[in-house]
Amino acid sequence: MKKTKVITTEDILLKLCQSVSTVLTSATQSSVTYSAMVQKITKTTLKPDFGCFVLFDGGFSGLVVINFTSQAALEVYSNYMRHMGMPEEELAIHHNADEVGDVLGELMNQLVGDFTNKVRKELQTNITQNQPKMLSINKQVVLSVDTNLERPQARRVTFSTANNNIFYLEFAMDKTEFIQMEEFEVQPDECPDAIIEQAIAAKKLRTDTKPENDNQDLLDELGI
Repeated sequence: MKKTKVITTEDILLKLCQSVSTVLTSATQSSVTYSAMVQKITKTTLKPDFGCFVLFDGGFSGLVVINFTSQAALEVYSNYMRHMGMPEEELAIHHNADEVGDVLGELMNQLVGDFTNKVRKELQTNITQNQPKMLSINKQVVLSVDTNLERPQARRVTFSTANNNIFYLEFAMDKTEFIQMEEFEVQPDECPDAIIEQAIAAKKLRTDTKPENDNQDLLDELGI
């Protein structure tokens, strides 16, 4: 008798953690790892020094938040730009420089894109995402998913960079299970380098049209 395969919230979270680790490691050419332990939390929050979030909807709804310390933000940004060939003297030295937020937001877009691709292939369902929002903040902001979650679940996972700087991923979604009824073949994942190259090309097309007051608009939207 064939054993029924069940995919739970924790399994979906693991796919997200794998996307974060794989994409950031590839983009920065340095190790980005996650803890084997996951923490249950009651709410998702943006925290100093950099908070980034993205909403997704479709087969299931949810929210992904990544909170960077200034040290982790600068390390990820600097390693990424070095990998892109930027000279050392042209790198930003302060975490609240506009280009640091731009890079972290773009990387968030790439890793969530990798996650949605995994969901489509491995769970046979589709989710869409909005454009990630990145905010340099000096106080904590509580976020909630703008949808009707019947049984919301929230989790926090700790990530470490090559220099042992810490950042946190927070994930909220409705409690759900995917039950595999029939066997199917999962297509190989797209190479992370290809995802990054596509994202860089897309970013160049958006650069000229980016609003100058994006952070203030977001602050107004959050009521800060």
